[in-house]
Formats: sequence, structure tokens, C-alpha cells
Amino acid sequence: MKTTRNILLSALLAALGACTWVKLDEPGKAVHVAYDGRVDGCRALGEIGVSVKDRVGPYERNSLKVKDELETLARNEAASMQADTIAAKGEPHDGEQRFGAYACGRRAAAAPSRQQPPASKDGAETYPVKD
Repeated sequence: MKTTRNILLSALLAALGACTWVKLDEPGKAVHVAYDGRVDGCRALGEIGVSVKDRVGPYERNSLKVKDELETLARNEAASMQADTIAAKGEPHDGEQRFGAYACGRRAAAAPSRQQPPASKDGAETYPVKD
């Protein structure tokens, strides 16, 4: 009986360790991540420190999930600072990471102009597949 309970508890903790608890909000979606760290020509707006749980009890969470959640939190925070780009200052450590927040002028470039497609003689309309 105790063994079955321990197995179920272990399975539950492992499943929770793979969950993503952090969601990217609408303003955060507009924030670009400079994975290569190149922010030439950008204006530094500050530094962002974020943290998430990297362990659930004795179990270590998936490092890719942790890294993804840290990036998501940083993007959400950068949007509140009027930044449009973030760059990691280093690798995550114990569920914590620091990012630089920058204004690079990407907001204007991210909003494509909406032009109506030319009207077709046969009445067909075309729509972009992806904005």
C-alpha cells in the first residue's frame, strides 16, 4: 500500500515538474529576444531579474521548461518597462536569471502596414495566411 502511494506521488510530482505555469501576456508577445545578445544601436532601459521554481520537492524540473518560463517572465516585465527587446545576461542558475531590457525600435517594424489586396474581377478575395 505504501509503495503504491509513493509511486503515485512520484508520478504526480514528475508530471507537475513538466508543467508550464507562466503565460506570455499580450504586451510581452511584442518583445523580441536577442538570443545572440546583439543589441547594437539599442538604448539600454535597465535590467530584469526573474525567478521560477526549478525544483518540485526533491525532483528537479526540466531545465528547458525553466529556461522558457524565465524568458517569458522577462518578456512580460520588459513590456511594462516600454522595452521591445531583451537579452540574457547569463545562463539560469537555481531558477533565476537576469536579462537586459532594450529599446531597439522593433515595435514600429513589428506592426506591418495593412493594405487591402487588389480586387479580383471574379469576386474572389484573398487574405494573408499569417500577419
